[in-house]
This record gives sequence, structure tokens and C-alpha cells, in this order.
Amino acid sequence: MSLPDLTHEEIARYSRHLILDDVGMEGQRTLKGSSVLCIGTGGLGSPLLMYLAAAGVGRIGIVDFDVVDESNLQRQIIHGTSQVGVAKVVSAAARIKDINPNVQVDTFQEPLNSDNALQIMAPYDVVVDGTDNFPTRYLINDACVLLGKPNVYGSIFKFEGQASVFNYQGGPNYRDLYPEPPPPGLVPNCAEGGVLGILPAVIGSIQATETLKILLGMGTTLSGRLLLYDAMNMQFRELKLRCDPDGAPITELIDYEQFCGAPMNDHETLDSGHPGAFHRLTVTDAKAKLDSGWKPFVLDVRKRHEADIVKLSFVDRLEPHETVVSIVGELPVAGDILVHCKLGRRSALAIESLIGAGVDASRLYNLEGGITDWAQQVDESLPTY
Repeated sequence: MSLPDLTHEEIARYSRHLILDDVGMEGQRTLKGSSVLCIGTGGLGSPLLMYLAAAGVGRIGIVDFDVVDESNLQRQIIHGTSQVGVAKVVSAAARIKDINPNVQVDTFQEPLNSDNALQIMAPYDVVVDGTDNFPTRYLINDACVLLGKPNVYGSIFKFEGQASVFNYQGGPNYRDLYPEPPPPGLVPNCAEGGVLGILPAVIGSIQATETLKILLGMGTTLSGRLLLYDAMNMQFRELKLRCDPDGAPITELIDYEQFCGAPMNDHETLDSGHPGAFHRLTVTDAKAKLDSGWKPFVLDVRKRHEADIVKLSFVDRLEPHETVVSIVGELPVAGDILVHCKLGRRSALAIESLIGAGVDASRLYNLEGGITDWAQQVDESLPTY
């Protein structure tokens, strides 16, 4: 296939690439004729998309169904304050076109799932994983294996990040690193655990670098290596990865939420292992019950520093969900218990732990949407985080 020519404007724009021996005119034309799909336009997707656009990748696809929220702006630098409430793919596409109007931008404002993944991913040369949950990571990996696409991986949490290249030139894939997902709730997401704002800039830039190297066929990629970054101590380490000779072949896409026992985004609560065993209350239903005289024991299972940000005035006890079993003996022996966290996921896990410790499930109520929904739907004087 013949490579597209560069216009005079593009020659001026990419001049610093053109004078690199390993890129030159042919390399830049290769980038113009290449395509990359980025799944997620958040912390990792932000630097990744902007650098790929600036570098001259001719076609960029972006997949995201979320809208820009104020809590994104601390790290998702492709979006700005004026874009709060706007669909992330729309905000990101506008920024990409402002950086480089020569780039074709394809937007997919929908969740990636087993029904649409192969169709969405098929036209692109490289797929980049900018997501933050295990079901979608396994879905991206399996779809890349089935399609024969390189998968440029990155993940971030608190002060640490990882990066690698999967399914490239016979190298290992994500399942060779993590054959099975961790138990639900064991690894908090960024909404629950937090992340240093600059961290995704480092990992996302590494993903962009690996993507360009794959497209240009130059250098040594992270295939077969897992790069670990510790921002707190400013250290990089490397682990070798190999294909698992006993790994089950990937032949089809599956139900990844069922496989991981967890939702594919931050906006859902954890599904209970005991369907119907405990009560689930929306914040408006909980408010109505409280106004009508309901007097439950209210248990906040967030971290103590989260309660310093915002807390409900009627909370009776604060205890992180990981250690909630340790206070079972201090809970009332009768009456209802209303459990809440930030979004409703950790409180569901805490309730499961309490049930396992012998607390009657019929007494337990999970506040769906947590204190975030309470602040947005019941008491707007409270801040959200």
C-alpha cells in the first residue's frame, strides 16, 4: 500500500521528526497512513491522545461513554473546565483537532463490550488500553488476540503505574501476566483509592512512545517486559514476561463482568454474592425513610481522610470497609444498619463481610450511589470528590 504524501504545512509541522534519521519522510508518511484506537479518554488517554495527534498519526479512534466531571480535571488534561458536562469523546476530539487538524478522529460514545469490541477495533493498526477496570482490560486483550492487534497497556493507582505491550510479534498477552482477575474489591479503582495527578502523564506518555515505535517498526518495545514505575521514590523496575505454554487459547469473547465479578465502569455498584440478601436503597428512598422516622445505625466505611473532605452529619461510626469485621461486636445487636461509602461499592463489600461475620442480612441496608449521590440529589450544600 502506497504511503500518503505530506503537504507543505505538514512538512513544516513535523520538521523535527523529519530530521531524525530513524523517522524521516518515510516514517512520517507511515504515521500519517497509520491508525490507532484509544479506549478511554481519561488520565492515560489524555497525554496519549494529544501526543499521538501531535506526532501525526493519521487516524485516531476514541472510545468512551462518560462525560467530563470536575473530579477529572486534576489529571485528565485533554479536557478543560469549559467542557464539564460534555461527552468525553466530544471534548477529546475537539482538543485533538485543535492540536492537529490533519488528524481524522473517529468517536465511539458507547461502552465497549463483547458485542461491539471486534467491530470497533478491527479497522485500527494498534489498540491502546487507557481503561481502569479489569473486565474491560480482559475484553480488550481477548479482542486484540482474536484480531491479531498489538495491545499497548497501561495502568495507574495512587503513586504507581505499569506499562507493557501485549500480543505483539508473538509476545505474551495480558492473560500471561494475569491469568485470573483478582477477587472483586481487592484492588480499588482510582475513584476509591485516588491517584497522583501527574502519574498518568508519565504512563500515558510511555504508552504513546510504544505506540509510535510499533507503527514505525523501530526500537525495542515493552513486549515481554512489564515496566513498573514508583513515583514516590522515582524508580523504574522491570519484570520479564513470557507466554504461558499452559494458557488456555482465546477463541471467543465472553461475559467479562461475570468473569471478573465486577462492573466494567465506576458508575455501578458491586453485585452482591447473596442476591436479595440485603436491602439496597437509593439516596432519595433513604431520605424519605429517614424523614418518616426511620432511625438506623449509620456506618460510614470510607477512609478517615475521606471523611475529612465531607461526611454525613448523622453518621454513628466510621470504619474502613477492609476492617469492618473488627467492629462487629460494637455494632447494635438489634435494629437496622445503613452502610455507605463514596459510590456504594465498598459499602456493598462491607455488608458482605458483615453477613459473613454473622450479622443478620435483613438488618443491613446499602446506600446506593453513596455520599456522592447524596450530595448531588439530597443535600447540594455538601461537596463531591
